[in-house]
Amino acid sequence: MSDVGIRDDRAAGRLEALGGRGEVVGRIEYFVLESPRRTLVPVHTVVEPAQKGRGIAGSLARELYDMSAREQVPVAPLCPYVVEWAARHPEEAPRADPELLRAAKAWLAAHPGRF
Repeated sequence: MSDVGIRDDRAAGRLEALGGRGEVVGRIEYFVLESPRRTLVPVHTVVEPAQKGRGIAGSLARELYDMSAREQVPVAPLCPYVVEWAARHPEEAPRADPELLRAAKAWLAAHPGRF
């Protein structure tokens, strides 16, 4: 995946994988939960069909957890892919706090058009 870069578009709530010409080839859509504690909440992971099998989704998940560590905020994954990735990489992805998962699900239910 050396020809793919990753950028955080925080305002849009997207962690994006960029191809060689700057095109978005994959993304994790997320929001930042503020209460009860500031938390990154990934909701969807999408990789363009022509790009599947190149490790893009895994690289995005890894960068999400790297962002979490840099910013010292936890991750409460609602995205099934990120949940599975975290289970396979417990050394990189700390277990999610059940209270934060409940709060993230409640926020998402209260904002049904967001994702």
